[in-house]
Order: sequence, then structure tokens, then C-alpha cells
Amino acid sequence: MYRPTSFSQLPEVVKNLLIINGLFFLGTISLDNLGVDLTQILALHQFQSANFMPHQLITHFFMHANLTHLLLNMFALWMFGKILENVWGGKRFLIYYMFTGLGAAALHLAFSQYQISELTNDMPGILELAKKGLYNPGNANSLKLTQLVSTPTVGASGAVFGILLAFGMLFPNTLLYIYFAIPVKAKYFVIVYGLIEIYSGLSNNPGDNVAHFAHLGGMLFGFLLIKYWQKNNTQFY
Repeated sequence: MYRPTSFSQLPEVVKNLLIINGLFFLGTISLDNLGVDLTQILALHQFQSANFMPHQLITHFFMHANLTHLLLNMFALWMFGKILENVWGGKRFLIYYMFTGLGAAALHLAFSQYQISELTNDMPGILELAKKGLYNPGNANSLKLTQLVSTPTVGASGAVFGILLAFGMLFPNTLLYIYFAIPVKAKYFVIVYGLIEIYSGLSNNPGDNVAHFAHLGGMLFGFLLIKYWQKNNTQFY
């Protein structure tokens, strides 16, 4: 096992990711005051949306919906990411971060496209309405479809969940304190959190605007990458 010489210094990749996310958030607010909607340009839109652009597959996980969303993700990135980067090194950590972020986007899009396909299976005409941001008031499926097509996805949560998964795999017996009081081993915390995300994603609550399958995608792709690294280099951590 590699033992870093010091954990006191914030490693470069985590530090720069924190800065970049902060700058994107400030830029979003500043440009919004000038009439420029940065979310429309950089957030991840569905393929059916006129606003979809390929670069959004990466840029969306540097965007955040509000200050609370940003702070929660950046706190987790700082808390767990700095440990992983000190163990793995900057290059491997950045590869992991980007891979899990893209994996989160892939699973989120795949599930969303499945939902869109199911909703338009018998009524293809409602998709044309959804592309224009419109819906048939008398058709619940039409409203749901329009919400799916027109609602963009933002946030580093997919990559952050990948980081959480990695921490649970590398340091399974480390105690995490829920609400700063309840001790839980990291491996159990990750398992329970994953099960909650699966349940929440499959429940498909209309009022839930959290991309649960993006979170699961980050964890799934993180698990696969770690297993690949373990298979090809047993001394990687």
C-alpha cells in the first residue's frame, strides 16, 4: 500500500477542480445578469432537444443548479477526493474523475432515452410537441415527456458518487459519521446509499428532479474501472 507523506496539502487536481467548479458557478451568475443563459449552453440536454451539443457531455458536470448544490458536491470532492488523489496520484485520479463523470452521463441518458421511447411508443406525435417545449394538457404522458426532453442536467454528483464508491472500496472499514454523530463503516455507507439511489431511480417520482441514474452511473463505472486497475496492477493502492 502506498502511504503518502502528507495529507495536509490540498493536491493539485482536487484544488483545480474546486476552482473550476467555482468559476463556472460565478460565470453562470454573472452572465445571467447580462442576459446570457450559460446553463442552456453547458448543461446536458437530451438528444431530442434543440439545445443538445456534444460538449455538454463534459461541461455539465462543472455546472450546478444553486449554491447549496455546489457546496455539497465540492465538500464531498474535497473530503474524499483529496485522500484518493494522495493515494493514486493526480493523473490517475483525474482519469477516474472524468471516467465516472462520463459514465454517469451515459447511464442517465440511456435511462432517459428508454423513458422517452416508452412514452412515445404509441403516440409519436407528442415528441414533436416536446421538442418545442410544448405538451398536450389532456395527456399526462405528454407533460412527462416534455419535462424529460426540456429539462437539462447539471452537477458533479455522478463523479462525486464515483469518488464515494472508490473511498468505500479502498478504505472499507473507515468510520464515517452521519450527521457528525452516527458512526458507519464506509463500505456499508456506500452499499446503503447505492440501494437508496436504485430505489429512488426506479420509483420515478414525478416531483423528484434528482438524476439518480447519473449517481448510479458514477458508482457503476467507478467500480468497473477500479476492478480493471486491480486486475492489471495489484499494487495500485
